[in-house]
Amino acid sequence: MWVIFGIVVTAAGFALIEMRPLAKAGKIKELWLFALLLLAGTGLCIAVSLDAPVPNPLDLIYALFRPSSRMLELLLKE
Repeated sequence: MWVIFGIVVTAAGFALIEMRPLAKAGKIKELWLFALLLLAGTGLCIAVSLDAPVPNPLDLIYALFRPSSRMLELLLKE
């Protein structure tokens, strides 16, 4: 529980430090992007701290390129 509290407090601190200058400068797109990435990172940190299964990005890359890899193997095998 304290770990999650620490993660949220740290994320809130980063948000306060980074979002004010972005808002004052009128950089709305950058503000939304920062908020989205901070939210995603905070969620992943909380999931890891709770020992939840977090998907590995390499599994997605492997699944996408597996068919072309098999086809290339068949072409080079002959």
